[in-house]
Amino acid sequence: MATQTLMSVEEYLHTVFEGSDREYLDGEIVERNMGNKPHGRTQGRFVVLLSLFEEKTGIYVIPELRHKIKPTRYRIPDIAVFATEPKDNVPDHPPLVAIEVLSPDDRIGYVVPKLEEYRQWGVAHIWAADPDDRKLFVYGANGLHEVEQLELPQYSIVLTKDAIFS
Repeated sequence: MATQTLMSVEEYLHTVFEGSDREYLDGEIVERNMGNKPHGRTQGRFVVLLSLFEEKTGIYVIPELRHKIKPTRYRIPDIAVFATEPKDNVPDHPPLVAIEVLSPDDRIGYVVPKLEEYRQWGVAHIWAADPDDRKLFVYGANGLHEVEQLELPQYSIVLTKDAIFS
């Protein structure tokens, strides 16, 4: 992850970056790993599959949306799922689900602290997917655990490995 010089929050919020968007962490602009074909395909599958439930359940699915975690911290999950449509362009409340799709260059030492930040912020469901190894994970108070499927029981949503990695 490359970082750049310090920038104000206002400047960050009014900057459009070339390529993928950047996260803002206490004044530093942090590049996100560029995805590859499996990353993009997996991210797309999540969006398509979860969007099928929008009308029935009222959930709202948005890929790569800036979130204000704290006044000086803005994170960008690969996919965010909200219980209802967020009112703000940069939500300052946790989504129902934050999903990270791992890129080949992602390191556990970078990903886990980000997932923990989501947990501490109050994200109810934190999911990670590794398209290269076709693995799914949930993150919670007891850490990162591999699972066979991802579930939102209150919405009767179950996403299997086959559906996500097809």
